[in-house]
Amino acid sequence: MDSTTTNDPRVYMAAERTFLAWVRTGVALMGFGFVVARFGLFLQVLTAEAAPVTQPRHALSLPIGVTLVVLGIVVTIAAALRHAHYVRALHIGAFTSRPHSRLPVIISAALALVGVSMAVYLALL
Repeated sequence: MDSTTTNDPRVYMAAERTFLAWVRTGVALMGFGFVVARFGLFLQVLTAEAAPVTQPRHALSLPIGVTLVVLGIVVTIAAALRHAHYVRALHIGAFTSRPHSRLPVIISAALALVGVSMAVYLALL
C-alpha cells in the first residue's frame, strides 16, 4: 500500500464506519438481550393476573437475555480492538488484507442458536 492510499482520509473514514457499524451491532445485541431477559418477567405478570395459582415456567428468558448482553459486550470489545489494530497498521503502512474474518460468522452462528432456542422455548410455552 503506498503512502497516498494511507494518507487518503476516505480509508480512515471507511474504517471508522465499519467500527461504528460493529458498535451499533453490539448495542443492539445488548438492548435485545435486556428485552429478552425482561420478557420472562412480563409473562410472569400476565399469567399471575390470569391464573394466580399456577407457577409459569419462564426461566429460560433470563439466561438467553444475559447471553445476548454478553455477546453484545464481546462484539463491542472485539470491534474496538480490531479498529485500533487496523488504524495502527494503516498508519505505519503495514496493512495486509486478510481473506475474511471469522468474527461475523461466529456471531451469526451464535445468534442463530439463540434464535432456535427462543423459537423452541416459545413453542413449548
